[in-house]
Amino acid sequence: MRNFVFAFLLLTAQLVPAQTMLEQIMSHPIESNFSSSKDGKNLAWIINDHGKRNIMVKTGTDLPRMLTDFQQDDGQEISQLTFSPNGLKLLFVRGGASNRAGQAPNPANIFTGVDQAIYFKDIGNKSAPAKIAQGNNPVFYRDGLKFLFSKGGQIYESTLEVNATPIPLFVARGFNNDPQFSPNGNEILFTSDRGDHSFIGVFSLISKTIKWISPDVTNDQSPAWSPDGKSIAFIRMSGTKIGELSNFTEGVKFSIVTSEPETGLTKAIWKSPADDGGFSQSVTHPLVWTSTNKILFYSEHTEWNHIFSMNPDGGEVKDITPGDGEVENFFLDQSGQNIYFDGNREDINRRHIWKSSVTSGNPIAITAGEGIEMFPTLAGNDLYCFRSTATTSKMLVRVEETKKLTIQVNPLKLPAFNPSHFVKPEAVTFKAADGTLIHGQLFINRSIAGKRAAILYMHGGPMRQMLLGFHYSDYYINCYAFNQYLANQGYAVLSVNYRDGIGYGKNFRQAKNQGPRGASEYQDIVAAGKYLQTLAEVEPTKIGLWGGSYGGYLTAMGLARNPELFKAGVDLHGVHDWSFDGQDATNLWGIQKTENDLAKKSSPIADLSKWTAPVLLVHGDDDRNVNFQQSIDLVERLRAKNIPVELLVLPDEVHGFLRYESWTRIFTAAKDFFDRKLK
Repeated sequence: MRNFVFAFLLLTAQLVPAQTMLEQIMSHPIESNFSSSKDGKNLAWIINDHGKRNIMVKTGTDLPRMLTDFQQDDGQEISQLTFSPNGLKLLFVRGGASNRAGQAPNPANIFTGVDQAIYFKDIGNKSAPAKIAQGNNPVFYRDGLKFLFSKGGQIYESTLEVNATPIPLFVARGFNNDPQFSPNGNEILFTSDRGDHSFIGVFSLISKTIKWISPDVTNDQSPAWSPDGKSIAFIRMSGTKIGELSNFTEGVKFSIVTSEPETGLTKAIWKSPADDGGFSQSVTHPLVWTSTNKILFYSEHTEWNHIFSMNPDGGEVKDITPGDGEVENFFLDQSGQNIYFDGNREDINRRHIWKSSVTSGNPIAITAGEGIEMFPTLAGNDLYCFRSTATTSKMLVRVEETKKLTIQVNPLKLPAFNPSHFVKPEAVTFKAADGTLIHGQLFINRSIAGKRAAILYMHGGPMRQMLLGFHYSDYYINCYAFNQYLANQGYAVLSVNYRDGIGYGKNFRQAKNQGPRGASEYQDIVAAGKYLQTLAEVEPTKIGLWGGSYGGYLTAMGLARNPELFKAGVDLHGVHDWSFDGQDATNLWGIQKTENDLAKKSSPIADLSKWTAPVLLVHGDDDRNVNFQQSIDLVERLRAKNIPVELLVLPDEVHGFLRYESWTRIFTAAKDFFDRKLK
C-alpha cells in the first residue's frame, strides 16, 4: 500500500505542467532594502512580487501594509528609502540609472518613457506618491522640509512639492556625490570624482564656500565626520597614472587619512601592509567614525575581508571580526560599542549574523542553523535582517537576540509558491587538476529513479559565492530557483563556486592567471563536469552547462574546449572575446595592449574548431555590463560554421533582467532547450 501511495504521489507531481511547476518554484516574493525611522518605530522595505515592486511599511504596533500600489511588471526598480527626521515622511527613488546614451532602463517598453526620479510619500495618508524631481541619493535636512540629492554629477537642493524646481547647492567640476551633513548641520561633506583622481570637499551652508580637504594626486573617497564635527576621515588610494588601466581583480594599497578642515592638519593614520584595497572598499559603508571615537574600516590584508577598529591617531588597530570567514555587511549599535555583521564564519556555505565589540572583538553568534541571514540592521533597540532558506526566498525578519530566534515581519500569502517541489541542496567538494579545492551545491531529486542528464551552473561576477539556499541577490535568487526547477524536472544540477569567487579568502579570489590572463578558473569547470560523471545518478554522456555573464563566458568555454564532456549550453550575456574593447566588463580587467594576444587566447572565440554542441544564447540589448556585440560576434561566427544556435533576444532589457516575465521566458526556453538536447 505504501508503495502504491508513493507511486501515486510521484505520478501526480509529474502531471503538473512544466510551466505551472516553474511558477510554483519561482513565485516567492523577494523582500529587500530595509529602512527605519530614527526612533525605530516606523519601518519600510521593498517587496518584489512577480515583478511588481512596492514599498511595505509598518508603523508602531500596526500590521504591515502596502504604502505604494504599482501593479505592473514594468522593470522599474525602487531603492534608497529615506525617512524624514520625524519618521513621518519617506523619500524613495524609482527607476534605474541611465546608460551612456542617457536612457533609463525601459524593458517593458512604456511608450511614454521612463526616468530615475525621487518620490515623496507621507506615510500617514492614502494619497499617491508625489514625483519631486529626477535624481537619486536623497538626504533630508534636519527640519525635514528640504532635502539634498544627486543628479548629473551635481548636488541639488529641493523642497517636497510636486514637480519642485530644484536648485544646485553649488556648481563644481567633477562628479560630486554622497552629501553628508556635519553633526551641527552647517556643513556638507561630499566626494568629487574627477576620473583619474578624486577630492573630498566641504561646503559651508553659512559662507557658501567649498573647502577642499588636502587635495592630492590621489583617489580620495568614503569620507566620514568625527563625532564632534571637527575632523574628517577618508580612504586614500593612488590616482591613475598615464596608460594605467584599472584591474578589479587585483588589490591596491590604501591608507586612512584624517584631516581638520579648520586648520588643514592632515595625517595618514594607517597604511595597508598589502595590496588589499579595492574589493574591501566596495561595500556600502567602508569607513565609519563611531560616537565612542573609534574608526572602523574593512581590509583583507589578513587573508579574509574583515572589519578593523582603531583610535583616531592610528593606535590600537584591532581585527574585531577575527577567524576564517568573509565579512560583507555590518551595522553599528546606538551606543557605538558593538557591531552586528554577516558572514560565513563557521558555516562557509551560508551567511549568519554575529555581534562583536568595537574595542575587544570576540564575536558572538546571533543566528545559526540552516537559514541564511544577511544585512543586519537596528531599528531602535530591535535587530532586523533578511533571511532565506533552501525553500523560501529573502524575507525581512526581526531577531530576538537572547533567544536566537527570527520572526517574520510580514507573513506572506503565497497562493502560487509551493516549497514541496524543492530538493535540499547538498554541499560537495572536489579538486581541480592543479589540486585546488572547489566547493559546490548539488541538486538531485532522489525520488526519481535511474540515471539522468546533468547540468553544471556557473555564477557571474566572478566575485560571488552561491549558497545552500536562496541567495541575497535578486539575480541569483532567480538562478537558484531555476536550478531547483531543473532538479525537479529530473536533472542533476551542480552549482560550482569556481576560483575567483568570494567566500574562500583573498588568495582564492585573486587566483593567478584568471579570466583574460589565462582562464585558470576553467579547469574548475572541467573538474566539476568530471565530478558529475562519477555520480551514480548521472548519465555521463549527457552533461550540459548554463550560466550568466562570467558564467556565460565559462559556458561558451566549455562548448568550445571540451565537446567530449559538455553536450549543450545556455549562455546568458557572456563575454566571448576578452580582447574586445567595448566599454563593458572587459575594461574592468585592465587589459594592456601587450596582453591582447593572451586575452584572445583566453576567450571562447580563440578556437571554435571543436565546437559542435548546440547552444542557446540569451541577451538583453540594453546590457550595460556586457556589450550586446559580444553575442552578435559569437552568433555570426557559429552560424558561419553551421553550429546549431538558438537565440533569445530581449529588447531593452539590461544585464540584471528587470522583469519577472523576462526571467520566466528565459527559463522556459532554457528548460525546453535542455529537454530537446539532453533528454
